[in-house]
Amino acid sequence: MKSRGLVWPVGAAAGLAAALVLALGLAGADPVPLPATALPLGFPPVPVPADNPLTPAKVALGERLFSDPALSSDGKISCSSCHLPQRAFADQTPFSLGVGGQLGPRNTPTILNAAYSAKLLWDGASQGLEEQVRYPITHPREMSMTNSKVIKAVEEKAEYRPLFAAAFGDDKITYERISHSIASFERTLIAGDSPFDRFFFGNDASAISASARRGWELFQGKAACAQCHSFTRESPFFTDGEYHNVGVGWESEKPDLGRYDVTKAKEDRGRFRTPGLRNVALTAPYMHDGSVATLAEVVAVFDRGGLPNNYLDERIKPLQLSPEERADLLAFLESLSSPLQPKGR
Repeated sequence: MKSRGLVWPVGAAAGLAAALVLALGLAGADPVPLPATALPLGFPPVPVPADNPLTPAKVALGERLFSDPALSSDGKISCSSCHLPQRAFADQTPFSLGVGGQLGPRNTPTILNAAYSAKLLWDGASQGLEEQVRYPITHPREMSMTNSKVIKAVEEKAEYRPLFAAAFGDDKITYERISHSIASFERTLIAGDSPFDRFFFGNDASAISASARRGWELFQGKAACAQCHSFTRESPFFTDGEYHNVGVGWESEKPDLGRYDVTKAKEDRGRFRTPGLRNVALTAPYMHDGSVATLAEVVAVFDRGGLPNNYLDERIKPLQLSPEERADLLAFLESLSSPLQPKGR
């Protein structure tokens, strides 16, 4: 357990629960917030909803469920099948494999620091972690289950009864308790203390290279990245949490309409949620369709002004970056990687 970087490294559920008790000074299953002393340098408190208080027992249960393929219809796909701990809880392919070898509809984003986002999924269809975790379980191309089948699958495994009792006071298994437990575990996946954080919050000029420092200036200025990937001391996650059309995938005969599928507002055609940039160097491929293989290619897409279409965000314009400036911008983005990464089972 470290008090900086990734706050709760993934391990056996019992070990994680014990680590939480130690870190938070808890006994039993009393609800608690994550204390500021246990957060990465410069990070604000983690939001915890009143109807799902965080407890060590619930986190331990959620970790077990997160890694259990029994939650899928073919018994082969778990949450961790697509959100790979060794890939910063993202995936290494454009689309993840779901049940029966089906491809998911969009690229798998990281869930590190997802606890800080009010809306999740590329189109913002989910309001917070509790709602989001239900989406892949019931999606026909991901885990392809129904609420009742998930409950039955968990009930059939005797080892879950004492875990539910420890987390909720009795061993009743419900779909809400399953989703609340997984959400609680995901809420502890906080990654920070990157070289950039030591530079910015720790006032250590030597923490990042001169190239990365120039890249930080470009990020805020000429490259205009911060217009959408906003960064403040109050919200240091490099995202405005809004939706933008940058043209990726628009050349398709039937392009993914993104946010439009949720709102049906014409102006939302092709808009997708701005992803945070922490650990971005570890989560290739990029964009909602995984069509951009490397971080250097991402910079090139924005340098040339995105991909033209009738709904292109007005802030997306050619940047005319020099090769040296592109290299500096990459150096800055690479400085956002957390030194501690979680380990899988």
